[in-house]
Amino acid sequence: MTQSNDSSARPTMKPWIEAIHAYVPGKSKGSDGRELTKLSANENPLGCSAQALAALGKGGDPARYPDPDATALREAIAQLHGLDAARIVCGTGSDELLNLAAQGFAGPGDEVLYARFSFVVYEIAARRCGATPVEAPDADYATDVDALLAAVTERTRVVFLANPNNPTGTYLPRAEIERLHAGLPANVLLVVDQAYGEYLDEAEDDGGMALAAAHDNVLVTRTFSKIYGLAGERIGWATGAPHLIDTLNRIRGPFNVTTSGQRAAIAALGDQGFVELSRKANGEERDRFAEAIAALGNHGLRAVPSKANFVLVLFEGALTAEMALGALAEGGYAVRHLPGQGLPHALRITVGTRQQMDDIARILRDAARAVS
Repeated sequence: MTQSNDSSARPTMKPWIEAIHAYVPGKSKGSDGRELTKLSANENPLGCSAQALAALGKGGDPARYPDPDATALREAIAQLHGLDAARIVCGTGSDELLNLAAQGFAGPGDEVLYARFSFVVYEIAARRCGATPVEAPDADYATDVDALLAAVTERTRVVFLANPNNPTGTYLPRAEIERLHAGLPANVLLVVDQAYGEYLDEAEDDGGMALAAAHDNVLVTRTFSKIYGLAGERIGWATGAPHLIDTLNRIRGPFNVTTSGQRAAIAALGDQGFVELSRKANGEERDRFAEAIAALGNHGLRAVPSKANFVLVLFEGALTAEMALGALAEGGYAVRHLPGQGLPHALRITVGTRQQMDDIARILRDAARAVS
């Protein structure tokens, strides 16, 4: 075949890929290049378990590939959660598994459904495999089960549900999750994304894992990036029926979790005291911060009730989200502004230390008073 000399000829991306807006991570620097205290990525302000840190420091032979099946890690996860290790698959963060779920069960001509103000990766995952993303209306920033069910069509193949939800922090109780699942056709995959599940109290178990154990069309994903404080190692996992796990194993990367990541995650699982400490500290500071925002209600500020490690603050008065974002940056803090997700009037603020949250509340209070 004769090669074309047309200098304008080049590989062309698929139209569904061109429609993707690349994921934008939380910022850690101001517009002037200053390093800011990063409360924009929902990282654990306590870091990670000392046991996990020690495991990371043990080294290993970097010339050797990691265990492709993460066997020991899957067994440790199974033991902690009372699961069958054969029904667990590990991934490069839960993001990889979310993308694989869409890729494995949807494609061109199919629909992937999720609630408005859900995790931005759901739209990316849908478009990445050529499926059509469908957004169901919310209920005051929370997931509306009736709206989701009403949006299901004969083309729906995957439904994503984050619980607690990112970026709103809202939570659906067990009965609502069960109602959603019961209303879905058997050929539709329900993916319950529990990235923030460890921040819930035991009594708040949404029943996702029980559904995944009992049904053929439920997949639950989790991550070590949040409460376990191992975001830099990129470790996630999913559990579901054998054929679901088989599908993800067929298309995941063959050595997708590093040796050090597997080792650190196993150590982190063994230190549930750190998890409980993180959960308790987060709950206390999150609730204190929500109260501080409630006190600014007369200035048009409102906190969406959160069960996660962040609070979505709405700016519905004279102080705009853009103005607040600038004031916080001036005060040394980076938080998340999400106009690309239909939230130009809101800031998602990660729960940090007591001093950090007091600073954030003070800066917002001063900014609100300055424009009132």
